[in-house]
Amino acid sequence: MNSGFVDIGYIELFASALLMLIAGVVSYKLELGQAKRILVSTLRCFIQLLAVGFLLQYLFEYQTWWIMVLVVAVMLIAATQIATSRIKSSVPGLIPAVFLSIFVSSLAVGMLIAEGVVRADPWYNAQQLIPIIGMIIGNAMSATAVAIDRLFADMDARENEMFSLVALGATTREAAFPSLKAAVGAGMTPVLATMSAAGIVAIPGMMGGQILSGVDPLAAAKYQIVVMLMLSAATTIAIVMVCFLTYRKRFSQDGYYLDRGQRL
Repeated sequence: MNSGFVDIGYIELFASALLMLIAGVVSYKLELGQAKRILVSTLRCFIQLLAVGFLLQYLFEYQTWWIMVLVVAVMLIAATQIATSRIKSSVPGLIPAVFLSIFVSSLAVGMLIAEGVVRADPWYNAQQLIPIIGMIIGNAMSATAVAIDRLFADMDARENEMFSLVALGATTREAAFPSLKAAVGAGMTPVLATMSAAGIVAIPGMMGGQILSGVDPLAAAKYQIVVMLMLSAATTIAIVMVCFLTYRKRFSQDGYYLDRGQRL
């Protein structure tokens, strides 16, 4: 199969930014006040992705294990900060739980795929490891934020029930379990929905990108399947961990459910 890869020139790349005029016109006509946000988001998209492109070029050529570890550490720290900033509930001490959940899910599933499926050689090969870990971290970051918000919102909605369960002798886990189930389910839903729609409603991003770059469509489909299964497994691990690590923060040390006034 002939490679259909077309290297996009910088003139065409920057000209494509004109597409954001659509969002700008909508914001102006509907008086949404989003003009600044649209501009900043567009600039950040260009700067961040081009910076990553140059960084990866360097990593591919001069990669060492310690540079890879440093890059992954920076990605994990940034993902933790972004995930916690998206959480609407005000809960102290979330950062360690979010970091640990993203770290374990990303490293466990990422290394499994890198070593067992794509067979990265060496194990810290940036061309395989960075995209794999990056995709997992990005999805785990969003899923943990959704799961934590759902967990605490559900627990707060069940406040009277929680008081009653604890008063009747239920453990904190027994009292919180319905909310834990709801939060884990909410966190898993987006990935499962994407898997169900893949290939019928839309061609997923990775597969579409590979096809555009000239990769055989069947080979691209195989990679996309692995990626979706990988993201489903990693996301599940992350949300289960973060929910079970954080639900106890709604209870006192003695096991009593804290009302809104007691949390302040």
